[in-house]
Amino acid sequence: MTTWWPYARLAAAALGLAAVIAQLSLTLQIAADDPTPWGSHLPTVWWNFMSFFTIDSNIIAAVVFVIAAVWAIRHRGDDEREPRWLAVLLVCASTYMIVTGIVYNTLLRGIELPQGVTVPWSNEVLHVIFPLLLLLDLLFAPRRRGLPWSTVAIAAIFPLVWAVYTMIRANLVIAPATGEAWWYPYPFLNPHKVPGEYLGVAGYIVGIAVAIIGVACFVVWVGRRRAASVLEPTL
Repeated sequence: MTTWWPYARLAAAALGLAAVIAQLSLTLQIAADDPTPWGSHLPTVWWNFMSFFTIDSNIIAAVVFVIAAVWAIRHRGDDEREPRWLAVLLVCASTYMIVTGIVYNTLLRGIELPQGVTVPWSNEVLHVIFPLLLLLDLLFAPRRRGLPWSTVAIAAIFPLVWAVYTMIRANLVIAPATGEAWWYPYPFLNPHKVPGEYLGVAGYIVGIAVAIIGVACFVVWVGRRRAASVLEPTL
């Protein structure tokens, strides 16, 4: 497993990045054909695309997989455990992708989108297949290192920053698809649509924060258990 796992990570990273590029290409094509000044403003459309947690998570996971694969290939002649910094990156990537899969399939799967705005295969890769590959990597990848529980706090930093950024930026952007004076990447973050407005949105944010911390705890726990099984200290 040690010999071929790095190449499996490279293949998974290539699949994830291909899915991101395919969806971005369609999004920009739709914007280029849009007759409105807000819908055809490519810099805003591009920045909006990069503001989706799903997109950010997939890019982070792909980059971390490439880094992890390169490290493993360079160390294929020894039995060294992955370095602590790489283990932390893998915890973060695994947490974000597993949460992406959970949130999409529980909150967003049934939401109908306008015909032709998504690439079907890309959508499944970004929200289902790549998250599952991160879960499999967590459970079975060789050379896993156990980490302290404080790693959970590190994994929570990016989602917290993303949530603050999203809520601040939302009212500074005109929605390309509708021309509304705000743009939210997900309907459950939009106080104009969620019952209870900002209080309702706060409830969703707290719920997702709990999910992120819970998943991060699970990811760290798995790493510690796997490290303990080969008698490796976790601190």
